[in-house]
Amino acid sequence: MEPLFAAAPGFDQPLAVLKHCHDRIRKQLATLEKLPIHLAQFGADQQAQQAATAVLRYFEQAAPLHHEDEEINLLPMLQETAQAEDQALLTQLLPTILQQHQRMAELWGQLKMRLEELAQGNTPLLPTSELVEFQSLYQEHMQIEETQIAPMAARILSPAQFTEIGQAMQLRRGITTP
Repeated sequence: MEPLFAAAPGFDQPLAVLKHCHDRIRKQLATLEKLPIHLAQFGADQQAQQAATAVLRYFEQAAPLHHEDEEINLLPMLQETAQAEDQALLTQLLPTILQQHQRMAELWGQLKMRLEELAQGNTPLLPTSELVEFQSLYQEHMQIEETQIAPMAARILSPAQFTEIGQAMQLRRGITTP
């Protein structure tokens, strides 16, 4: 019998953890997409406040850790290991990935204030342009990582390197192993 909830992958599978994070990001982006319509119909009701709180929690806690996983561990390890075409692809992609992280943080700073208002029961204006850019940027970013970075990592990183990345991810989250 299949479990009702799919368990999150363990840190012994860091690429699976990163993919799981992407799935959670997609869920939060879908919530963000629904919020303006909900606010127009119902205002800052309890459901809108709960949604804002969930989005805030994710993008304030988990998303920054995810970006650190990439910037501090995965991408530098790929840079150390990659050769030939892989190195050329990384040289091309890394500036884009890092610029996307920076722009996501900037946009998040703007959206965060509005979501905090909403979480407190106020009905802020959620500018469609900011929401669309934030969502599009994340979608494009995850596409690059899932179609270029993760396959490269799976192909060129050793089991020992994956262990090192997974342990760093676990430590970053304050999770200790018994």
